Amino acid sequence: MTVLPVQDFEAFLSRKPAALSKGPIAIILVEDDVEVQRTVRHHLEIGFRHILLLSRMSIDLPDDMLPRVTQLSYETLRPDAHVAGVNAIIKAVPPGTWLYYGFNAEFLFYPFSESRTVGEMLAFHTEERRSAMLTYVIDLYAPDLTRTPNAVNPENAMFDRTGYYALGRKGPDGHDRQRQLDFHGGLRWRYEEFLPADRRRIDRIALFRAAPDLKVTADHRFSVEEYNTYACPWHHNLTAAIASFRVAKALATNPGSRDVIRDMTWRNSHRFDWRGQQLMDLGLMEPGQWF
Repeated sequence: MTVLPVQDFEAFLSRKPAALSKGPIAIILVEDDVEVQRTVRHHLEIGFRHILLLSRMSIDLPDDMLPRVTQLSYETLRPDAHVAGVNAIIKAVPPGTWLYYGFNAEFLFYPFSESRTVGEMLAFHTEERRSAMLTYVIDLYAPDLTRTPNAVNPENAMFDRTGYYALGRKGPDGHDRQRQLDFHGGLRWRYEEFLPADRRRIDRIALFRAAPDLKVTADHRFSVEEYNTYACPWHHNLTAAIASFRVAKALATNPGSRDVIRDMTWRNSHRFDWRGQQLMDLGLMEPGQWF
């Protein structure tokens, strides 16, 4: 294990190093020390060319990961920390570069991810003239909080196999936006009383192409409305999923909820087998026209 050198965030981006010259690039905001190595390895294995770790702490990684990972000093615990970080990286990479952003203890899955790389998937999505992809954040949680107080147990992870729904997304004029929906479900739905109203959606535009003046917003949408759509006008498109312990971890450790929630499992809890096919079989992501 080697301690990853920490570089200054703004200085690194201003140099425009070779690591930023071609995607797909994954941006991982490290909020704590939970499952950081597993998160990095997962995204390297599915084919990201380079990973940018945004973190306020030093991180140890195996030597085989180091050539494709850069750690940048960044305060990830400030409110809406992803906004400034992701927007700065959008400006630093060439227009058209595919980017992904997520957090530690989150794992990207997409249709056929067992046999195809994220680059192959995004190449098809690009051919369909799409510049962004809708992802659903699927909450993972431990089956036994007495044994796993922080609710993070990758070897025995559970998730909700049902209980997901969508509502029309209103525009400024009060009418539904075309091809945009607000998606709900998982722990954010079952324990909504512990989450602010603006943190209860499970949709995130986590995969997108950099473009001039493009900006991500605090609610995980983008300044370009077409980026926020789930499909193009003429047919269904690919969608992906992020299997995430982030909400479970927060509910199990935050003072307002940790003494109330004794068990996150319910009748619709199901064992997560760490395959994208499982999520696709349950309709939690779809292949569109990609076979």
